[in-house]
Amino acid sequence: MTAFCHQRFRFLAGALLLAAWAMPQARAGQTCAEKKTTPETVARSMALAQRTADALEAAYRRDGTRVVLLARAGQDLSRYRQTWSHVGWAYRSAAGPWRVVHKLNQCGTDQSALMRQGVGEFFLDDLWRYQAGWTAAPAPLADALWTLLQDNQHVQRLHHSRYNMLGYTWGTRYQQSNQWALETLALAAEPEVGDRDQAQAWLRFKGYRPAMLHIGTMTRLGARVTRANIAFDDHPNEQRFASRIETTTADSMLQWLPSALRFGAVQQIGE
Repeated sequence: MTAFCHQRFRFLAGALLLAAWAMPQARAGQTCAEKKTTPETVARSMALAQRTADALEAAYRRDGTRVVLLARAGQDLSRYRQTWSHVGWAYRSAAGPWRVVHKLNQCGTDQSALMRQGVGEFFLDDLWRYQAGWTAAPAPLADALWTLLQDNQHVQRLHHSRYNMLGYTWGTRYQQSNQWALETLALAAEPEVGDRDQAQAWLRFKGYRPAMLHIGTMTRLGARVTRANIAFDDHPNEQRFASRIETTTADSMLQWLPSALRFGAVQQIGE
């Protein structure tokens, strides 16, 4: 990153990877060669990050908001009737700057890791659309999430490194990025949750409904052959053979949280 960007966006200066989970390169379900970063895309990403950071800080000063589910549009998912591609938990650190904890895929492989980044870095992941969405966690759930997100050991308790971009919501063979965020919410909300099965049981009890995507046989076969980070073998046969892929999407989370857990109305920021 250029020195200019570091000077202009101070919230990037202190962004750190979680110590034991650093990866040389990572993206949200994309290969590292899919898009080429240009000065223009960096500038647009940083402008969006600055507006988002300003909006989050304004919400904190206005009503004490300090934990939100933050979404970005890194891929065009309109064919599946989805707006957002990826979410992370953003929190206001004790020192002041906002940080984002989220799960990233390692350059199109079947492996992933958790990252702690600044808001600027969160939006540098080759965006498809320069917009952000977020919903604020209510107290006392916000307090539980705020504490969990800053604990390096606790935040990775339900993390599973085997990655599948279209992982089955109610399975544990793989874990995609949005799935980790959702299961970690269950961990923060319910002290008795001790593993992924229990987290998923809590989510079912609370009425979470994943997205059902229609993905045809040829598309599935092509993706499985060419992409190491896409698999379908964890989905129930009756759904898979009917081209019905049930997975955790950012849109399904943003629709569910305000009604089920009293998160705030979804806010959008964009060009």
